[in-house]
Amino acid sequence: MKPDLSGLDPLDVNLATRTCVGDAISRSAAMFPERAAVLDRGASITYRQLDDAAEALARSLHRIVGERGTPVTMLMGNSWRLLATYFACAKAGLVAMPVNVTLAPADVEWIIADAASPIVVVDAAFVSILEGLLAHLAAVTTVIVVGDAPLASDHSAVLRWDDLASGAGPALAVLVEDRDTVQCLYTSGTTSRPKGVLVSHLSVLVASLTNALIMEHRWGSEPSVLLNVLPLFHTTALNTLCLPVLVTGGTVVLVGPFDPDALLDAVEAHRVTHLMLLPMMWGAVVAAQASAARDVTSVRRAVYAMAPMSRELLARVDDAFVNAAVILGSGQTEVVPATVLQWPEHRSTAPESWGPSVPTVRTDCLDADGHPVPAGETGEIAYRGPHVASGYWNNREANTDAFAHGWFHSGDIGHLDEHGVVWFTDRLKDIIKSGGENVSSVDVERVVSSAPGVLESVIVGVADEYWGEAVWAVVVPDGSLDEAAIPESVIAYARAHLAGFQVPKRVLVANQLPKTATGKTRKHEVRDWVATSTSTEPD
Repeated sequence: MKPDLSGLDPLDVNLATRTCVGDAISRSAAMFPERAAVLDRGASITYRQLDDAAEALARSLHRIVGERGTPVTMLMGNSWRLLATYFACAKAGLVAMPVNVTLAPADVEWIIADAASPIVVVDAAFVSILEGLLAHLAAVTTVIVVGDAPLASDHSAVLRWDDLASGAGPALAVLVEDRDTVQCLYTSGTTSRPKGVLVSHLSVLVASLTNALIMEHRWGSEPSVLLNVLPLFHTTALNTLCLPVLVTGGTVVLVGPFDPDALLDAVEAHRVTHLMLLPMMWGAVVAAQASAARDVTSVRRAVYAMAPMSRELLARVDDAFVNAAVILGSGQTEVVPATVLQWPEHRSTAPESWGPSVPTVRTDCLDADGHPVPAGETGEIAYRGPHVASGYWNNREANTDAFAHGWFHSGDIGHLDEHGVVWFTDRLKDIIKSGGENVSSVDVERVVSSAPGVLESVIVGVADEYWGEAVWAVVVPDGSLDEAAIPESVIAYARAHLAGFQVPKRVLVANQLPKTATGKTRKHEVRDWVATSTSTEPD
C-alpha cells in the first residue's frame, strides 16, 4: 500500500516526513532557543545562534554549489563553528567532510583530491597548510576562511565564514532524502591509505538518538552537559558524544588541548554530567584530582574507549568520580558508534568485555563462510542495522569485502557469550601466530600495561625462524623504575599472569608510542621500528 501523493510537490512531502540531521538542530533551537548549546572556551553559543548560523551558511553553500551530495572539506579545529558548518551542510543536502588536521600535508591533499571536493572551509590556523596544497587541487573552486588569515589563491574564490554564516533569511528548503550521505569521514589509515566512509542522515540520526538513550541524555529541564576534548573530525567526538547531546537539548563544553587540571576545573564550573576520555587521559585526570580535588560529583557517566584500561586505573576512576558509572564504549567509523556498550553491571560481571549491542544494532560473529558461529566460539565480529555506513567512497573492492553475506565485516575477532555480550579478541590483522598458537595482542597488552614501571604498551608480532612470529612488547616507562630494569621486570610479571606462549620474547623501551589523533597506536609504525631494532632477550 502506498499513498497517492500525485497532487503534492515532492519537496513538500520531503520536508514533512524526512530524516535530516540539519532539521534536528532546528528542533532543539525551537524548544530551547536561549539555552547554551555550546560553551566554546569563553563563548556561550545558544541554540538560536547555532541554528541561525547554520541556516545562513546553508543558504550560502547552496548558492555556491547547488548540486546535492557535493562534499565540503572542513580543515577545522574543535569549535562551535565546526558544528555549525556540519549542520549547514546537512541542511543544504551537501556532505560534511571534516579532515584530520594532524595528518601530513600530503595525506590531506590526497583526501581532498580523492573526494573531488570543490569547497574547503579552513580555520586561519591551517591556511598556510592549504596554501601549499591548492596548486595540486584543481577541483577546489572555493575556499571559505574562518578567521582573519589571508589566503592567496590563483584558482579559487576566497570567502569569509563570518560573512556567509550571518544575516537573516528563510529556512533553506531543499530536497534531502533519508539515505542521502550527510558525512564522509576518512578512516585513520593505520595500515594503509585511508578510506572515505559515507554515512547517511538516517544512520547519523538513529545513532544519535540511540546514544542519547543509552547515555541517559534527558530532553527537558534536566539537560546533559558533556565536556569534549576529543577531535571533532573523528566519529567518536562528532557522532557518539556531541550530536546526541545537541539533538536532545543539552550543552557541549569544548575545551582547549588536553590539560587535566583545566579539564577538572571545567567539570566543576559547568557541572558536567558526561565525560569520555582515553585511558591515558583518565590516568592524568585522577592524578590531578588526587593532588587538588575539585567537585566532580555532577558526573553521571565516565566513559573510556580506544584502548583497554587496567583494573587498577578503573578503581582509581571509581574512587575519584563517585557518582559516575565508569564504562567502556566501542565501535568504528563504518558503524556509527557506539555499536556495543557495557552496562554498568558489566564492570563486575564482564569487566573485560565490550558489552552487548545497543538496541539499533545486531551483532554476531561469523565463520569464514559468513555463517554465525555458536555462542562462545570465535569468529569475525559483524554488524547489521541502520548504524551501518552506506559504503566506502571510490572503493568498489572494499565495499565488496565489507558487505559480503549481508553483514558489515568489522575486521575484529571475538565471540558472543550466552547473554549476547561481545568479547573482543583482537583485530584480525593483529593476531600473532606464534609457535602454532594464536596470541591476542590485546590480552597481552592488558597485562603488560599493568606491570610495574609501565605506563602503556603495545604488543606486535615479529617474524621469527623458530616461532613463525615472536611476541614482542614495546613499553613506555612511568618513571618509577630504572629503565634498564624494565624488560626483565615486564617478563617476570608476564610469566606470572599469562600462559607461556603469550609471554613476550623481547621487550623494548620507548619514550612514546606513535598515535593517531584519537589515541590509537599506529601498530604498523611500531612494527617497522621493531624490525630495525635490537634488544637482548631476557633470561
